[in-house]
Amino acid sequence: MDTKEDLTGISSTIFYSVVFNETLSDPTMKYVYYDAGFVLGPSLNTEALKKFKHLLFPYGSEDLLSLVSAYGYALFLFLNGVKMDFSMMFRTGKKSWTIALCSLLVPTFAGLFICYYFMDYWKDKLGEFDAEKLPVVVISHSGCSFPVMASLLSDLEILNSELGRLALSAGLVMDVLNSVGSGLGTSIISSLKTDSHDHDQSKGPALAIFSASKYVGFLVLVILTRPAMRWFVRKTPEGRPVKKTYTYLVMFMVFLTGCFGMVARQSVLAGFLIFGLVVPEGPPLGSELIKQLELFATWFLLPIFVTCCAMKVDISRHLDANLILIMVVIIVSVHLVKMLITIGICRYCKMPKTDGLCLALMLSCKGVVDFCTLVFLHDSMLLSREQLAIMAISDLVLGSIAGIGVKSLYNPSRKYAGYQKRNILNLKPNSELKIVACVQKPSHIRSIKDALDICCPTSSNPLMVHVLHLMELVGRSSPIFISHRLQERVSSGHFNYSEDVIVAFDLFEHDYAGNVSVSTYTAVSPSRFMHDDICYLALDKLASIIILPFHVKWTEDGSIESTDDNIRTLNSKVLEKAPCSVGILVSKGSSTSSYDTPTRQIAMIFLGGSDDREALCLAKRTIKECSYNLIVYHLVSSSNNAQTNNWDLMLDDEVLKSVKGYYGNVENVTYEKISIEDPSETTTFLSEIANEYDFIIVGRRNGIKSSQTEALENWTEFPELGVIGDLLASLDTNIRASILVVQQQQMPKS
Repeated sequence: MDTKEDLTGISSTIFYSVVFNETLSDPTMKYVYYDAGFVLGPSLNTEALKKFKHLLFPYGSEDLLSLVSAYGYALFLFLNGVKMDFSMMFRTGKKSWTIALCSLLVPTFAGLFICYYFMDYWKDKLGEFDAEKLPVVVISHSGCSFPVMASLLSDLEILNSELGRLALSAGLVMDVLNSVGSGLGTSIISSLKTDSHDHDQSKGPALAIFSASKYVGFLVLVILTRPAMRWFVRKTPEGRPVKKTYTYLVMFMVFLTGCFGMVARQSVLAGFLIFGLVVPEGPPLGSELIKQLELFATWFLLPIFVTCCAMKVDISRHLDANLILIMVVIIVSVHLVKMLITIGICRYCKMPKTDGLCLALMLSCKGVVDFCTLVFLHDSMLLSREQLAIMAISDLVLGSIAGIGVKSLYNPSRKYAGYQKRNILNLKPNSELKIVACVQKPSHIRSIKDALDICCPTSSNPLMVHVLHLMELVGRSSPIFISHRLQERVSSGHFNYSEDVIVAFDLFEHDYAGNVSVSTYTAVSPSRFMHDDICYLALDKLASIIILPFHVKWTEDGSIESTDDNIRTLNSKVLEKAPCSVGILVSKGSSTSSYDTPTRQIAMIFLGGSDDREALCLAKRTIKECSYNLIVYHLVSSSNNAQTNNWDLMLDDEVLKSVKGYYGNVENVTYEKISIEDPSETTTFLSEIANEYDFIIVGRRNGIKSSQTEALENWTEFPELGVIGDLLASLDTNIRASILVVQQQQMPKS
């Protein structure tokens, strides 16, 4: 074997897999590897390519490459098992179980009935081998793969949407039941075949029972390893990675389980997947295993393996018309029954028709796991080469239809675009203010509490706070949402979620006993989907405003300590999609708490527009507490801005009346009208007042241009804060106060 040429073959395959996947986020649902395999395999059998294929893979070196990369696929299955929250099967509702069982069993029985009832006809048309393998086609298409579904939902950015959570629950149940059922069936059928070869029919039932018992014993043995791994987790200090020794022991148990699986008449791959299911998901053990293995297994070896599998498929060979027609009828029938059943159950559960159709498409999706399974079935002589080609094409078609169909039919953000006004400006007098406050880091707790203090909860103006602790999803596929007030148990693990956050805000509720109600939640999801959790909670709780921490953290001397681009991206998405008003809280770390000083100085910068009116309504809540002094600075220009219409001016004047003293003077409120001739005067004014106040409230004024700020817009570093908020937060201003930038609810355009 020519080592140099073999290396050339390997590097070329990697080139296909990596270059074509350069901009793709997850390899489990991408079909570029199939294209590379089809080009390198017999499907594209042109004379011009033959000599290049021979250079790439001389002397059958593709088989060696496939064997080596199969190790990566085994680890890929193990890691997907680790990511699955197996306990979710027992916590999911009746709806998920009903959809999963009906969508799995009904199409399977319907397809098997068609196969066996017309078996003589199929044998006459197709031949004995192809006809007897039609039940394999039915079983392959009746189930669904949880990793493929999780990847689809992640790509469509609906992983933690309401429909996405339902699809994950149903998909997990279907995948586990299908895997266990297939494993049990494999054990029984393989034992019966062995018995038939021995020509001793009397031992058939007894041998089948013995094989089934071995399989059940194998499952029990694997489950018994979970307490040992739980012990590894308990021995790991919170926030610290597990010891290397523990990960080595787990990997040793993984390979041992694969060997034991062969004793139970299962493949090594089945042993890897089943053991992955019993590994405690999430940190510290599950996340550490994924961190150590995912790059090598999922991003390096898996693409090579999928490419090698695609090289075994020959879609160029002549296919019998009867075989194509019969297999297409069976595949379409199975999926049609599955979709009708799923849609019917969703309609019975009073779900929208569109959501039911999207769920049916998700449960019919096919991907890389299904494709590799087909190749294994072909290698095991359970599918002919022609059937493999047809099944491969059907997987590509079904995967594409599912992705395109769900993307075009389901838009989760439309649920946020309510036409009901949910903001502070439109709250009735003396009504309860509902707030969703988000916390991602321990440093956010105090600043959020200070912002809630500004709302001045009283018996006549109570405050309801929904604190959402956002955590990044690591080491698992399924997102988590916990209501700590309901004491929901989300897993069988011993991981304590949000303990510091719960304690801090329970104390806040105690300090304002009778005037504040606090509910704490934890959302564990990928950072790019966190905005869905925030928006769903705000929508469900009818919140008037969402308070988000700013992405920059300052030190005590005013310099930047750290920035988090994930938080900034999250804030931008919430500003765009929120079903209510949004406030971004900028805390420079040295503002004094209301418990430290007898009087706090609050400033509100008002230029005009809907965002400023909303900010002023929030600021006016501070005057209900005598220990707060509110000063409203109204920045006006001597030259009227042509872009400001008379209606906005009237609304501005109306909301300012209460602070101007139209309805009687209020002792702790001051109104000052500041004339601004040039944008530079705005900067000078803000610099002068920056350190006179403990808290400053401004409107974002998104999309509004005015002569006071127009020339400053090109210098804005943080557009999410607006011009005024950006000036106050900049290093040049050297402000010590906390800043709350408010954006009023964005109503959908008619």
